[in-house]
Amino acid sequence: MPADTAVKICGLTAPEQVRACVDAGVRYIGFNFFPKSPRYVTPTQAAALARQVPDGVAKVALSVNATDAELDAIVSEVPIDLLQLHGQESPERVMQVKERFGLPVIKAFGIADAEDLALIDLYSDAADQLLIDAKPPKTSELPGGNGLAFDWRLLAGRKYWRKPWMLAGGLTPDNVAEAIRMTGTRQVDTASGVESAPGVKDEVLIKAFVAAAQS
Repeated sequence: MPADTAVKICGLTAPEQVRACVDAGVRYIGFNFFPKSPRYVTPTQAAALARQVPDGVAKVALSVNATDAELDAIVSEVPIDLLQLHGQESPERVMQVKERFGLPVIKAFGIADAEDLALIDLYSDAADQLLIDAKPPKTSELPGGNGLAFDWRLLAGRKYWRKPWMLAGGLTPDNVAEAIRMTGTRQVDTASGVESAPGVKDEVLIKAFVAAAQS
């Protein structure tokens, strides 16, 4: 298992969470701008947190089917490095966002079966990175962060995509090493997997997750 596996922790809401991620060696820190999420932060709150993130750690803004005005409000106030689109954005919309804001875009996908994987190829030219997540339950209002995993065997032995990709969906300190072994991913992302309660990141779990991912 590669020791340089990049870790993304998404949905930070407090300064101590940022410090814990930085100290643990997290490569990406995500701020969630989806109002229905328990990890939601306003642009003003995120800007204060982002100022504590050192150079070399990428700051990611997660949005869901956001309008230009909503993205403008985020980018104008928060020093963001990447935009993560976690809704039903089309390839054309991804390109529009890239051109308007001049920032690299991570496009997230919910996966439940092999048919869902076919859609990803349509975005290989538009997105800069791909995030492969578990498809949420039909009753969930959250497109991600539900603590659910999909069948990693769907990715085993795949040729994968032309762009860098990241594995998400139900990853915890207990299963991330196995997920990396099965899929060959070089990047992993978690939110609920390092929380003691919805939206409350746990420093011990953050350290354990990074250590397991890079073991």
